[in-house]
Amino acid sequence: MTPDQDSPFRASARRTLLLEQQAIDALITKLGVDFDRACELILACQGRVVVTGMGKSGHIAGKIAATLASTGTPAFFVHPGEASHGDLGMITPGDVVLALSNSGETSEVTALLPLLKRMGTPLISMTGRPASTLARHAEAHLDAGVEREACPLDLAPTSSTTAALALGDALAVALLEARGFTAEDFALSHPGGSLGRRLLLKVSDLMHSGDRLPSIPLGSPLRDALLEITHQGLGFTCVVDANGLLAGVYTDGDLRRTLDQHSDLRTLKVDDVMTRPGKRIGPNILAAEAVRVMEDNRITALAVVDDTGKPIGALHMHDLLSSGVI
Repeated sequence: MTPDQDSPFRASARRTLLLEQQAIDALITKLGVDFDRACELILACQGRVVVTGMGKSGHIAGKIAATLASTGTPAFFVHPGEASHGDLGMITPGDVVLALSNSGETSEVTALLPLLKRMGTPLISMTGRPASTLARHAEAHLDAGVEREACPLDLAPTSSTTAALALGDALAVALLEARGFTAEDFALSHPGGSLGRRLLLKVSDLMHSGDRLPSIPLGSPLRDALLEITHQGLGFTCVVDANGLLAGVYTDGDLRRTLDQHSDLRTLKVDDVMTRPGKRIGPNILAAEAVRVMEDNRITALAVVDDTGKPIGALHMHDLLSSGVI
C-alpha cells in the first residue's frame, strides 16, 4: 500500500470522526430556552453544581464537573450508585444537580429523583431522549441526542458521549462568559500549570535582592564593575548615584563593546562605558511581562526598581526559565 492509498484503519477513523462531527453540529439546532434556564439555575445557585452519571455518561459527567470547577462554577462529581448508599449527603438544597443519562432511564440516576424533589434541589438533565423520565422531571433539559453512534454496531457510546461532552463544554463556556471570568481567575484555579505560572508570578517573586543584588556606586573603576558581575553571576550590575538611585547598568554586552573600543581598561570608570539609564522594571509587574521586555530589547537581565527609582532587585532570564514562566 502506498502512502497515498487509504487504509481500512484510516477509513474507519474518518467515518467515526464525521459521524461525531455531525452529532455535534446537530446540537446547535437543539439549543433552546431550556439551555437558558439551565444557565440561570446555575448562576443563581448558592451551593455547588453536583454532576452525576453512570457508566460512560459518568466519565463524561466527571469531566464536565472538572471543567465547570476550573472555569468559575464550583462543581464536583457524585457517583449515582454511591449516592443511594450515603453519598447523597453531599448534596444540599442550595446545590444544583446536573444528571447525565443517554437513555434518560438509567435506574441509578432516576432513583435519585424522589430524594432531590424532597430536598428541593433543582435538577438539570442531559439526555438523548426529551420524553424520558429524567428529562420530564427536570427543571431544564439539555437535549444531547444523536441519530446514531459512531460504533458500526450502533451500540458503544461514541457519538452520544462526544455530544454530551461538547454540550457540557458549551454550558461551561456560557457560564464563564456570563460571570466575566478572566485568564487571571483561571490561573488561580491552576496554580501548578504553565498558565498559572505566567499569570500569577510577579517579578518580586523571582528577583534577586539583598546581598544577591549586583550594585556598585557611580564613579567606580571599571574593574569593580567586572568583579561585581563575576561575583553575582547575573551578567550585569546596577550603577547607583549618591542618592541610591539607578543611574545606569553595566552588562556583559557593554564589556564586549568596551573591549572593542578601548585598548586600556585600567583607567576607565564605569561611568564612561555604562548604559544609561538602563532597562528597568517594577517589582509588581507580571513575570511574563518581564519576558516581553527582555525579548523586545534583546537582553537577558533587568534591574528591578521601586517607585523612586532605587534598585531593589535583579531579574535574569534563567530565573524565568527555571520557574516555568517560559
